[in-house]
Amino acid sequence: MCGRYALGIRASFVRHQFQEHDMPVEDAPEDEDVRQTYNFAPGSHGLVYRAEVPDWGSGGSSHRGQEAADEGQTEATGQVEGLKETKYKLQAMKWGLVPFWTKRNPDYGSVMKTINARDDSLAQSGGMWNTMKQKKRCIVVAQGFYEWLKKNGGKEKIPHFTRRKDGQLMCFAGLWDCVQYEGSEDKHYTYTIITTDSNKQLSFLHDRMPVILENGSDDIRTWLSPERSEWSKELQSLLQPFNGELECYAVSKEVGKVGNNSPAFIVPVASAENKSNIANFFSNAKKEAAGAEEKSEIKEEESQVLQKGFKAEPEQDEQRTTVDHNGSEDNAPLPTSSPPFLPAGSKRAHSLEVEENDVSPMKAMKLEKSADKAAAGTASPDKKTGKKSRSATSNGTKGSPARAGDGSQRITNFFNK
Repeated sequence: MCGRYALGIRASFVRHQFQEHDMPVEDAPEDEDVRQTYNFAPGSHGLVYRAEVPDWGSGGSSHRGQEAADEGQTEATGQVEGLKETKYKLQAMKWGLVPFWTKRNPDYGSVMKTINARDDSLAQSGGMWNTMKQKKRCIVVAQGFYEWLKKNGGKEKIPHFTRRKDGQLMCFAGLWDCVQYEGSEDKHYTYTIITTDSNKQLSFLHDRMPVILENGSDDIRTWLSPERSEWSKELQSLLQPFNGELECYAVSKEVGKVGNNSPAFIVPVASAENKSNIANFFSNAKKEAAGAEEKSEIKEEESQVLQKGFKAEPEQDEQRTTVDHNGSEDNAPLPTSSPPFLPAGSKRAHSLEVEENDVSPMKAMKLEKSADKAAAGTASPDKKTGKKSRSATSNGTKGSPARAGDGSQRITNFFNK
């Protein structure tokens, strides 16, 4: 059976994909009218692709009691007997078929009994599917379906997800119906998924699988054709195991709970994309540890730079070495070849030892002139006039000044007494 599938995409996206595969869509529901979930369960409103026909289906006769309710539908949908061009639409319907003759809303247990229809039961004449298989055939849209592999005598169940290997949408063969309960004017559209024997690829998982029709194929047009209003061997022959390439793999057990929903449900457990994979958990832990170690090294280097300052790197052709001086104002490195400070009186000798590369020519001339003046002293004759320079603190006389003969003395001596 098929009791769970994935439909985590919008109706507008499905419409675009169908049109790309030569499956025209005249009408489609709003995105919010269809449940988008990776854990689609019975009772939810899924997406169904069908021909535009009245609620009683294709053909010229209607269900008893529906003539008045469906009056004018033939004209509205453009469906008449022998119509050459068929229009198709996407429609939101509830999973779990409720036959048109039902008078009251069934309980959940009753709906679960009609989520699937076996292909061998359709081969029999009569039965509850008789009207739907002749006049109300549809395509159920899905990304893939789930099935549980039983181990240890059924004690352990491992969910598996199956999808097309080419990544296209799955088109399940289905049946639909429309019911109106007594005392209600509302119409309820429901559907079921047809199942058949599993192919060789999925036989290990389950003995049944959904009937999958090829996208945009003649088989789909034959299945949906409103001109075929009677069951035939041609229609029955379409219900075969899928012979295309499929992918089937184990997925998270969290999909077992209907209320759960996550894109990770259709990702293999052993895949690198699955965050819950135990191997990926330890791999991510190693990456985080390596990243933390690298960040720690960077912080340590930054701390050393802040404590010791930046170290200047020499030029490519520069031969001098540099050292760091923490006492300098800007923490800049200074040349180690500079001589120590010289005592006073040796300016000329110091200036002669300064390398040309360290002192500019103008500065060297000034240093040389300053050294010449220091060597000459304050008593050297003026080069221009030949006179001795006068001291600002001495007039050149020896001893104390002589007193005046009249007994008077200088005013400075008066204050010295």
